[in-house]
Amino acid sequence: MPQLKKQLRFLAIIAGVLILIEALNLLTGNSLNQFGIIPRALPYLPYIFTAPFLHGSASHLITNLVPLMLFMWLTMQWGNRTFWLTTLTILLTGGLGVWIFGRSAIHIGASGMVYGYFGFLLLAGFMSRKVPYLVISVLVAIMYGGMLFGILPTKAFISFEYHLFGFIGGLIAARAWVK
Repeated sequence: MPQLKKQLRFLAIIAGVLILIEALNLLTGNSLNQFGIIPRALPYLPYIFTAPFLHGSASHLITNLVPLMLFMWLTMQWGNRTFWLTTLTILLTGGLGVWIFGRSAIHIGASGMVYGYFGFLLLAGFMSRKVPYLVISVLVAIMYGGMLFGILPTKAFISFEYHLFGFIGGLIAARAWVK
């Protein structure tokens, strides 16, 4: 139980930070969005680390927040080391993928991380071959499998690139960090 308490406290802090950043962004007319990723523009390369914290609107944040918290918590079940290595792999793969291959636009939002954890969770249970983890993978596939359509270009203002490269980052993380 103390581990669950720590995990929930950490997730509450992350949610609080995301909400605070969005509130500041709204109060400043979305001026923080300048710290999103603009593909192939060298000055924007470091923003692969800030883009997941920024959102275009409160509703954009809210649509990302619940699956982000759930998928982060489920990923934590593989242990701290795997969680942090997975998070870094998703952040770098998603961000660099968008920076190299993305459409010319400002790419922001935690959805790349959401799709990364989703990809990790789909594959990690099968990679581990352990029943509890396999159950997580199967449940995520059943409950959230429709998310796979989000890696396809469907709407001009949605960064399917972030979804796609985040998802790929999650798959890479599952292959690399799950034993």
